[in-house]
Amino acid sequence: MNKPKIVVLGAGLGGTIAAYEIQAAAKGRAEVMMVSDTETYSFIPSNPWVAVRWREPEAIQVHLPPIFAKRKIGFTAVGAKRLHATEKRLELNDGSNINYDYLVIATGPDLAFDEIEGLGPHGGHTVSICQTAHASAAADAFDRFVENPGPIVVGAVQGASCYGPAYEFALILDTELRRRKIRDKVPMTFVTAEPYIGHLGLDGVGDTKGLLESTLRERHIKWVTNARVAKVEAGMMHVEEIAEGGAVAKTHDLPFAFSMMLPAFRGVAAVRDIPGLTNPRGFILIDKHQRNPAFREIFALGVCVAIPPTGPTPVRSAFPRPAS
Repeated sequence: MNKPKIVVLGAGLGGTIAAYEIQAAAKGRAEVMMVSDTETYSFIPSNPWVAVRWREPEAIQVHLPPIFAKRKIGFTAVGAKRLHATEKRLELNDGSNINYDYLVIATGPDLAFDEIEGLGPHGGHTVSICQTAHASAAADAFDRFVENPGPIVVGAVQGASCYGPAYEFALILDTELRRRKIRDKVPMTFVTAEPYIGHLGLDGVGDTKGLLESTLRERHIKWVTNARVAKVEAGMMHVEEIAEGGAVAKTHDLPFAFSMMLPAFRGVAAVRDIPGLTNPRGFILIDKHQRNPAFREIFALGVCVAIPPTGPTPVRSAFPRPAS
């Protein structure tokens, strides 16, 4: 009798740990395989440090093939082109296919920079810390910035699903600018879709509102909440401040010489728009056991999971998601 095949899609933090634990629990009774689109694992939480050269990319990265081989877990870095859920088949980018008995989706998100004109590092005017390659490019941009400092705008756009890194990066920038003794030359503004500072997509955690407002004030960082970024031009961010009911209460034209804005997230293309599997944004629908209700052999974890918001907000402010 053939062993059941368990495929894990996505070799981030969540997917890698899932593959390790499934392999240990299976004790040789199942074939476990990892499907990734890269041979390199990056510890994403350290990306903000890479962006100011507190860490080099190599210090937060691991070459995956020998690691999985040592644990007797199958591995491919070809990447997934499309999930055919009704056939229990994963189509890879090279045209080959993997059939599975069980699938764990841990892809992380697709970064929706394209939803806002001028946003992002790919032809846009803002940098990113969402991927280590992005953070490395941001470090180059920051090096150029400190030679000719000016205003900084940092934060998270409408639909962003992770606010912590935006706050962290704002404070990291403040600290690094003080170390370089140029903080007085750099006005800083924090722009966020949250209805108040410290909301975090959770309607606050304890006294995060008071703590973060106090911290930003102490560091002379101004803020705009209920913010909808309309467009980004070279050196200028156009922001609409939205009132209850959706009307534009105020507009802000914010000049910047350096800007990092977290984008909105959506599901990756390989799993998006599959009826019964995903919500309209492409996130995987799951029950309390991390299992998809329509395809019972599919499980999901991490940032790719559909989680409802805690309540309505004037600007779309998605629920924060655990790392994967």
